[in-house]
Amino acid sequence: MASKGKPSPRSAVSPLSNEQVAKLAQAHRLVDPTHYYPTGPRKPNEAEIDEQNPKATGRLLAGASRVVRASCKVRAWGLEQVAETGPFITAATHVTQFDVFIPMISLFHQGRRPRYMAKAEMASWPLIGRWFRWVGMQPVPRRSGQAERIERESIKIVTSGRPLTIWPEGTVTRDPLKWPMSLKPGVGVIALKSSRILGRQVPLFPCVTWGAASINHWWPWPRKNVVMCYDKALDYSDLLEGMEDWGEEPPREAVDELCRRLRDRMEAVMSEIRGEDPPVEGYFDYGSMTRKPRA
Repeated sequence: MASKGKPSPRSAVSPLSNEQVAKLAQAHRLVDPTHYYPTGPRKPNEAEIDEQNPKATGRLLAGASRVVRASCKVRAWGLEQVAETGPFITAATHVTQFDVFIPMISLFHQGRRPRYMAKAEMASWPLIGRWFRWVGMQPVPRRSGQAERIERESIKIVTSGRPLTIWPEGTVTRDPLKWPMSLKPGVGVIALKSSRILGRQVPLFPCVTWGAASINHWWPWPRKNVVMCYDKALDYSDLLEGMEDWGEEPPREAVDELCRRLRDRMEAVMSEIRGEDPPVEGYFDYGSMTRKPRA
């Protein structure tokens, strides 16, 4: 099924200014995530690295990092929260296709090798499609009836001890002003069911990237500012109460509430990065292609 609507053009938003980046630097420790261990010395997860085509991954990481550095000036905060071992879920915004590469590069440079969900069409792209599969891509067929299989595979990844990265909007945001839009329920199902299987809350990190929306991909110079926040883990322990009595699936109310908390947090973090307030009319709903009031 094709995605509805088209992303709004670069002219819909202003580039992230140097003044705003300086303001963020006063409140947070900004680092360059396009190089190894930007937050300080770490022990890389050698088991994950060895399992995931280390030579191919290293080459792709080096190449992607060079392309990113040539196109923009990337800064990030919060990456010190990435654990050296154990499973976690990263839920990332999807303003542009750059929002696929920035979190991936950042986590790889922290010594982790998350599997990541991406549209299945990318796996068949000439040349780079094979590279995507080598470095941990989990193809997502964007057709009706596939959600359960995707969720099942994602849960298997997390409960096996591996990190997982998801772009829970499902596609590039259709919000004309490029704020996070409504989320697919899969991220809530994956987090809740994985937590029940493991018997503890799986860390769920909101990850927000902003600035790449203003990059001209045909002529990207002068380089634009891009800032990513790897936010603190979302607390949803209250939604896990009574999980032994759920039956096969978590309650839909719990799934919807977790998705609401996640989207609200993404919006709040993006508001800080942009130095702007989100639309007062509400968030953009992909299903109806209209704005809806926040809960």
